[in-house]
Amino acid sequence: MGVRVFLIAAVGAATALMLPSWALADDRICRGTIGAVTVDNLKVPAGATCKLNRTRVDGNVIVNRRATLRAERVRVDGNVQAEGAAVVRVVDSTVGGSIQLEQGRAGGAVLRNRVEGDIQLFSNRGAFTVTRNRVDGNLQCKSNQPRPTGGRNVVEGNKEDQCARL
Repeated sequence: MGVRVFLIAAVGAATALMLPSWALADDRICRGTIGAVTVDNLKVPAGATCKLNRTRVDGNVIVNRRATLRAERVRVDGNVQAEGAAVVRVVDSTVGGSIQLEQGRAGGAVLRNRVEGDIQLFSNRGAFTVTRNRVDGNLQCKSNQPRPTGGRNVVEGNKEDQCARL
């Protein structure tokens, strides 16, 4: 019996070593509030509301359709991505990748953040404010109704289309 247990453990360990590192990362599902803890990847399921306060995300934040994300003073090593979300607010935060908000329904805000990639707002319906961000990449806004408002963004790349004057 001892040899059998050893073989099962060895096969399990070998399988884990063959998986890519992202496959081992835990996805945290957010419904409600998460405070000052560290998580790997974070997902906001369809229709849910997630509030992050001083949370660290070692991977990406994914916001699903009709979901709401309110993130304040967070650190995201990857991207913040939303498609068809109800509301997305990212405030006083640091994002190691990009903030990509597409086909949103009710708008939101991107305020006073440090973004190492791009900020992209495409085909959103609802008022978005983009103000006082420091962006290493581009600030790109296209086909939003109404067009995003804001200003005083410091952008290393280009300010494009609807965001050209922000």
